[in-house]
Amino acid sequence: MTAFNASPREFLSDLFKEAVAVADPMRVVAAHLPGRPKGRLMIIGAGKASARMAEAAEAHYGPSEGLVITRYGYERPTQGIEIAQASHPVPDVAGEVATKRLLDLVSGLGADDMVVALISGGGSALLCAPVEGVSLDDKMAVNRALLASGAPIAEMNVVRKHLSRVKGGQLAAACYPARLLTLLISDVPGDNPADIASGPTVGESSTPQDAIDILERRRIALPDHLRRAICDASSVVPPSDARLSHAETRIIAAPSHSLAAATQIAKAAAVDVRDLGDALEGEARDLGAEQARQAMSLQAAMTPTDKPILLLSGGECTVTRRGDGVGGPNAEYVLAAAIALNGQSGIHVLACDTDGVDGAAEVAGAYAGPDVLSDAVSNGIDANAALAINDAHSFFDAVGGQIVTGPTLTNVNDFRAILILPASA
Repeated sequence: MTAFNASPREFLSDLFKEAVAVADPMRVVAAHLPGRPKGRLMIIGAGKASARMAEAAEAHYGPSEGLVITRYGYERPTQGIEIAQASHPVPDVAGEVATKRLLDLVSGLGADDMVVALISGGGSALLCAPVEGVSLDDKMAVNRALLASGAPIAEMNVVRKHLSRVKGGQLAAACYPARLLTLLISDVPGDNPADIASGPTVGESSTPQDAIDILERRRIALPDHLRRAICDASSVVPPSDARLSHAETRIIAAPSHSLAAATQIAKAAAVDVRDLGDALEGEARDLGAEQARQAMSLQAAMTPTDKPILLLSGGECTVTRRGDGVGGPNAEYVLAAAIALNGQSGIHVLACDTDGVDGAAEVAGAYAGPDVLSDAVSNGIDANAALAINDAHSFFDAVGGQIVTGPTLTNVNDFRAILILPASA
C-alpha cells in the first residue's frame, strides 16, 4: 500500500474541523423550518449554538421577533432577534435577567402563533430562573459542586430541572397554546432531548427525590432551604401534560453525524476506521488510558504494509477535581493517553470539544504525538504531576499541544481520534 504521508497532527485536526463544520447551524437549520404561521412567529433559544441558529433562521425567514441566550463571545449578527449573552458553565445575573425576558416574550401567545425554540448544549447554565426560595448564588454553588463532583451530565440536569422554573418542560408550558417547534443540536450521550440543555421544552419524568438522591450520592451539601425548595417548589412538566400537546421536537445535528463526516474523510485517505461510539462517558483519564492500551494492542497486530487505523469516539467525559490545575476532560483524556502510550512510536491522539471550550478554559482540547513526554522532560515538566492536579491545559500549553479554535458556534460534544500507524512508520 502507499505510505501514509500526511502530517498526523494536520490529519487529525482536519477530521476535527469537518466534525465541527457538519454541525454548523447554517448548514442544518433551514431544512427544518416551517412556513410562517397565521399569527406571530417568535424565535427563542439558548445554548452555545443558539446565536448561530438564530442567524440561520433569519437567513431563511428574514428579520424576525425573538430572543436567544448564548455564551459570552458567541454572539452573531441578527436583524430582529435579540442576542443576550451570559455565563457558562456557571450561571450569572445576565442569564437570569435574559431568561425572565424570554419567558415574558412567550407569555400570552395564542393558538395561531408559533414559537421556534433553538436549543443547544450550554442552555442548562444560560437558562437561569431559580424556583422560589432559591437564589442565584445558591444555583451557582450547586452548579460548581456538581461540576467538581464528576457527575455525568444526565445527573447534573436532573438536579438543575428541579431547581428551575424554565427547565424540564416548563418553557414549553409557558408557550402554550402556541404551536412550538424545538430544533435541537445534541451535545449529550444518547441524544435524549430531555438531557439537552435540561430539556426546557420536553416533558420530564424524574422526581424531586431523584434530585435529592443525586446530591446526596455525590456528597454535595444540601442546606435545608434547598431541600425544601426542591420538594415544595419543583414544577417540572410530565410528558403527559396537555400543555405539551402542541409541541414538536427535532434533533438536527448530533455527535453521530460528526463522527460519520470524519469517517468519510479518513476512508478517502485509505485509513481503516473503527468507530467506538458517540456516547462514551466516564472519567476522562480512565478512558484515555483505556483507549491508548487498545491502540497499542491493535498496532502490535499490524504489519508494515497494513493501512493506518483510526479510533474515533464521541460522548462526554467527566473530570473529578483532585487539584487546582487548569484542565478539561478532552485535554485530560489526551494527557492520560500520552502517559499510557509512554512515547510509543506511530500513535497520535487528539481530543477536542466541538464547541471550542474544554471545561471552563478557552481551549478546544489537545494533541499528543510520540514525542510529547520527551518534550515535557526537556521543558522540566512532569506529565504525571500535571495529571494528578488536573493541569492538562497548562501541560499542553507548555509543550505546544494545545488546540485553540475560538467559538465554533455549534456544540455536538467531545471528538476523540487516535491515529495508529504501523510501528515502523
